[in-house]
Amino acid sequence: MKVGVMGAGSWGTTIANLLCHNGHQVRIWALEPEVVASINADHENRLFLAGVALDPSLRAVPSLAEAVRDADILVQAAPSHAVRVVTTEVMQALGLSRPIVVSLSKGLEPTTHERVSQILGETMPGCPVVILSGPSFATEVAEQHPTAVVAASTDATAARAVQGAFSNAYFRVYSATDVLGVELGGALKNVIAIAAGIADGLGLGHNPRAALITRGLAEMARLGQALGADPMTFAGLTGIGDLVLTCTGHLSRNRSLGVALGQGRSLDDILGERRTVAEGVKTAKTALELADELGVEMPITREVERILFEGKSPRQAIRDLMERELKAEQWR
Repeated sequence: MKVGVMGAGSWGTTIANLLCHNGHQVRIWALEPEVVASINADHENRLFLAGVALDPSLRAVPSLAEAVRDADILVQAAPSHAVRVVTTEVMQALGLSRPIVVSLSKGLEPTTHERVSQILGETMPGCPVVILSGPSFATEVAEQHPTAVVAASTDATAARAVQGAFSNAYFRVYSATDVLGVELGGALKNVIAIAAGIADGLGLGHNPRAALITRGLAEMARLGQALGADPMTFAGLTGIGDLVLTCTGHLSRNRSLGVALGQGRSLDDILGERRTVAEGVKTAKTALELADELGVEMPITREVERILFEGKSPRQAIRDLMERELKAEQWR
């Protein structure tokens, strides 16, 4: 197949490289000229995936139109806040073509609260949309560590096509139809990972991490169910699977941001030194706005939002969580 990848961050580059290994013809669009040069001349993305040797057949281009031309599959790898702008430009370049669009983004659009699949339905009408999500650090996939993810779509033919195109000996793709649940799991787990990182940064041990993962999962499932998702989706790879990985793995951007907050650093300082995006920062505010609209209780998300945007002390936030009204345990 001919594949165009929109975005050359660590995950977009990793997936582009995987697809080359699977025998596909892949062009990847990079915003940064130095990334284009590095991939084409040195077969390495030194800015976002340093140290990983890329397939020599992978071609980087500076033009979105060139990346998507004649593609059978488009891989959307831009951060969630940039999806609308990038895909609107892509649609103008497609002409009459309507390839399958596979989104790697895990987040919610801040201004509209929309999920990526909803944005793509508006900006790329007629293109089958597949959401690829699950517990998957880019570096580990690039190093060919065994990984399992989910391709979610309301179009069964498109989901099967993505399964066949992406799967190999180290990357296993399951299919699913609960697009809403899969997307929410991928977005909301980043907020809980910030909370877990804060607890680690405070040096609080293993007990609070286990509690945050478990009660965080309950929050995710509650909001998902209120929006119409299948609550059992949150028991799968894109729910508890991705949540555990992101809350415990040292490669997690969101957990590491939380660790820095717990150690007393300010959000502005942390974000100022990063080239990569921690999606959980924007998602915390958006998810809380959704929860308030629907009357869904999300206490962990609320405290994370207060730490991020209201300057609340992490220790006070944990104290307030622990001293909430006592109640029976419910996971959804």
